[in-house]
Order: sequence, then structure tokens, then C-alpha cells
Amino acid sequence: MEFLYEYGLFLAKIATLVLAIALVVGLIAGAAVAKSRPKKGQLQFTDLSKRYQLMIEDLQQQMLSKKQLKQWYKAQRVAKNEPKASKLYVIEFNGSMDARETESLREEITAILAIATKQDEVLLRLESGGGVVHGYGLAASQLDRLRKHEVKLTIAIDKIAASGGYMMACIGNTILSAPFAIVGSIGVIAQLPNFNKLLKKNNVDFEQFTAGEFKRTVTVFGENTDKGRQKFQQELEDTHYLFKQFVQQHRPKLDIDAVATGEHWFGHQALDLNLVDSIQTSDDYIVSQMTEKQVFGVRYQLRKGIAEKVGMGTASVMSHWWQKLAQHYWIR
Repeated sequence: MEFLYEYGLFLAKIATLVLAIALVVGLIAGAAVAKSRPKKGQLQFTDLSKRYQLMIEDLQQQMLSKKQLKQWYKAQRVAKNEPKASKLYVIEFNGSMDARETESLREEITAILAIATKQDEVLLRLESGGGVVHGYGLAASQLDRLRKHEVKLTIAIDKIAASGGYMMACIGNTILSAPFAIVGSIGVIAQLPNFNKLLKKNNVDFEQFTAGEFKRTVTVFGENTDKGRQKFQQELEDTHYLFKQFVQQHRPKLDIDAVATGEHWFGHQALDLNLVDSIQTSDDYIVSQMTEKQVFGVRYQLRKGIAEKVGMGTASVMSHWWQKLAQHYWIR
């Protein structure tokens, strides 16, 4: 009996190992296939005006008498007969460090531009603590497509739009901010560890070969030089200068030297500094526009396979904690 028990335990271990290996191989293969085929998604339009009206109707049915409810329905029928000349399209951008959400933003803006008129408006509910320059530069360029087609763009900052997030926000014709939303951080930062001393202590050589004097300025494993550090600092300053120019171009009344210090401000402070135009939440703005405009929510949702979902889940957790650190320590 003891032999059978040991044998069964051995088989269970082997089966577990085989299943684990098969799962890893399957995830890698799935990721490779997903990467090789074009990504597909689904564009969703939601009538927010209708949803809001149904909510009001439910509340009125519970609060009004039959006579009052009849009068209310009569008033609503009159209001429904009055056509709304323009539309408000609501999109969202909850940005990660690499701004990968730009792919969906591109599709949403393309769809809106296909049907929008100059009387329509787009509201972007923006939330981002910033990230890589090229990623947020592309996201800002997508928003600029609306401006070039003369479609009014309103940016709503309910929580945070800092660094690359503010690079996107400044594109808007109008910027709204909640009272305690975090705004600004017009600056550039880069940091990396250097393990060169640790390698030397353990008699480990690190060799790096480049062509071009400044192909690599500072490294993680090599011995950094003062010349390399100076060149790297110059590149940061150049990027900061371009960032300042970009913001100044879109917010000409802004005292750029006063706000481009890397600091961040809360909503009311940002209003005093002309970083935003009004103190208002996105919810209040949407409700205020429903009397004049038909309001639609627009969202492009990418379809993901199992391998992508597992990978994106891990990336999402890492991005969440990165943003937590960024909000507390401003490491971007």
C-alpha cells in the first residue's frame, strides 16, 4: 500500500509539472499568435441622454402623484419634439505609463470625425499621471486632429492630469478641473540605478560597444562619465524646452516660466495660474449640456485573447502601483 501511495504521489507531481509546462507554452504561443494577427475591437456608442432621461423618469414615478406625473409626461413630450441641433461625444482616457490607451483613442477620434459637424463637441474625461514622452506625444497629436477639424474639444480633469497628462489636456479649447484634481507637473525626469561598483566588487567585467560618441550616454552596468552625464542632462533640458513650447503654443496666455517648474497644483490653484479654465466636474458638465445637446458615450474596446488578458492583468497591476508612486513621489 505504501508503494502505491508513493507511486500515486509521483504521478501527481509529474502531471502537475506537465500541466504547468503546457500552460506556459500555451500562453507564449497564444501571445505570439495574437501579436502576429491584426487586433480587432468593437466601437460602442451609448446614448447617455436617453439613459439620463430614463433615470429621471424612474425617480419621478416614485415621487410624483398620478396627476403630477401626467403633467410631467406632457411637458416631456413637448420637450422631445424640440430637435437638438448638436451632439456631445464623451470619450475617456485613463492613461498608463506607456500610453497604450492611445490605440483606442485613435479609433474613437476617427469614428467621431467621420460623423461630427462643427456644431458638435467632444468631451474627454482625462486621468493620467504621465509617462513616456513619445507615447503621450502621440496621444496629444490624436486630440489635435479634433482641433484641426474645428470640432470643439473640452478636457475634464476629475482626478489627475500631470506631466504627459497635462500635455494632452492643454490641447483642449477648454479645460475643466475638479477642485482637488492634480494639474501641472510640466517637467521631465529620468532616473536609473547603476550597478558598476557592484560588478567590480565581484570581479565581473561589463563591455559595451557603440558607434557614435553619444550613442549611449549613461548606462545601468557600465561606468558613467561626467561627459556622458552632461550630455544626458542636456537631452532632458531639450525635451523640457520642447514640452514648454508645446504647452505655450496651446495656452498662449499662460506664464510658462512660472508653471514649467515640475510642480503640480490642485484645481483652484491651477485656475489662478491659468492652467485650467473652470472648476467643474465632468458629471456636472455632461448634465448641463443635455438640455442643448444629444450626448453619446463613445468607446473602442479591443478584444483580447487569454494570453493577452493574463499579460495585461499583470501589467495593469504594475501600472496601478507605478501611478500610486508617481502621485506620491512624482518620479516621472
